[in-house]
Parts: sequence; C-alpha cells; structure tokens
Amino acid sequence: MDQNQTAKKQQLKNWFLMTAGTVLMTAGVYFFKIPNGFSTGGVSGIGTVLGRVTPISPATWISILNAALLILGFAVLGRETGVKTVWCSLLFSGLTQLLEWLVPLKAPLTDQPFLELCYAMILTACGSALIFHAQASSGGTDIVALILKKHSSLNVGMALLCVDFLIAASSFIVFDVRTGLFSLAGLFAKAFLVDSVIENLDACKYFVIITAHPDEISRFILTSMHHGATVEYGKGAFTNEDKIILHTVCRRSEAPMLQRKIREVDPSAFIIITTSSEIIGRGFRGML
Repeated sequence: MDQNQTAKKQQLKNWFLMTAGTVLMTAGVYFFKIPNGFSTGGVSGIGTVLGRVTPISPATWISILNAALLILGFAVLGRETGVKTVWCSLLFSGLTQLLEWLVPLKAPLTDQPFLELCYAMILTACGSALIFHAQASSGGTDIVALILKKHSSLNVGMALLCVDFLIAASSFIVFDVRTGLFSLAGLFAKAFLVDSVIENLDACKYFVIITAHPDEISRFILTSMHHGATVEYGKGAFTNEDKIILHTVCRRSEAPMLQRKIREVDPSAFIIITTSSEIIGRGFRGML
C-alpha cells in the first residue's frame, strides 16, 4: 500500500470517527443532559440553560450558538477552525434538531438522575474522545477557548475549563442546587473520562525483544507490519553471552500478531512489552 492510499484510508477513518463521535455526543446530550438540566459546559450546556429561561428550545439554541461561534471562529482564528470542526458542529446541531422533531422529550427517561448523569457523561465523553482522536473538535466552546488562548496567557485546557465551569455553575441559579451539583460533578467526570478514552484509543505497544534470531523477526516487522525496528547489541550479565536486542513499536491491535511470530521463530526469546499513548513519528502521530 503506497503513501497516498494510506493517507486516504486514514482520512476516511478520521471522518468515520468524527461522525460516530458526534452521533454519540448528540445522543448523550439530547436523551440525558437536556431533559435533566445537566449543564456540564459547552454549547449544549448553554443551550440547556437558555432553553429553560426562554421560549426557544435547547436544540434551537444549540444550532444558533454553534453557527454564531463558527462565524466568530473564522473571523478571529481564520482557517484554524477547519473543515472538520464545521462538519462536527453542523452535524451536532442538525442531529439535535432532528431528534427534537422525531423524539420530543418532555421529561427525563427515568426517575434516576444519577444513572442518567452516568450515561450522559459516558456517551458525551466517548463521543468527544473519538472526535479529538480524529484531530478535530466539535466547535462550540472549543472555539471560545482557542480565542481566549490567542488573546490571553491561558492555555486551551485551562480556558476551556473556565468557560465550562461558569456554564455549569449557572445551573445552580436556573435550576436548583441538586441539578447544579450534578452538573459540576458531570463536568469533572467528563474531563477524566475523555482523557482515559483518548489514552486507550491512542495506546501502542513498545516491544523490547532479546532473541537469537533477530533477522527473521526484523524482516517480519518491516515487511508484514510495515513498522521500523532498532537493533541494539548487548551482553547478558549472568551468561556473559553477546545478545541482540530489537526495539519496535506497534499499535495495540498488532501486538498479538507480533507476539505469535516471535514465539514461532524463537520460543526462548525474552520479551518486554509496555503500553504507551505517546508514540510520535512516521506511521504513528505527527509532531504537534
């Protein structure tokens, strides 16, 4: 597979992840956050609050705010907002409006707010993680955070937390103390969940292989897995014998295949496998 085909395949994968992530996020917002008044930040949080204090529905507010923030983002940030952000933002708004028309909700699905908060956070966190994994954003307050970063000393993470905290805190005033506490708990839970899901999606395996048959294993890594390997020469402290050590990294899904090959070629090989979510270089993540 040449580089152009690989790039196209990765691009299609990213668009699929963005779309799937937006669908998950929309489901969490519409079915669990909006009916309960959970305002855990973002455009959906603002829409939930404004939908309670105005005659305009939360879904309509989400569409209006997303459109306004996209325009603001293009005006202030230029191309930094990106086509991917436009797609995720418009799809999120459109799906929310569609669900409001197809499945109108006048009350929460159950009488268990904590259960619904869990589903709201799991769905939105997984959706956001898939979108971030595809190197995109859902727009909304992400754009506000980028603007704050550009014109202040705050970094994106801190700026986004500040914006979302103010939105979540407003639920104490608009709804009640219980809803406000749920909203703040959801805000912090989502932050941890997003990080955890992203780390699992990005997880790679780092192999250190001490073997008597390095050539065959290296050939398999290069030709079948299309990854690189580094050869290191060492000496065993106990046996005082010369050793050849191979270093390589692969995606988590490829690790069992490499383990089987190593055991097939050299059953006595010594293997050290560690997990990492920060592999930067050709075939993995590019430099930021």
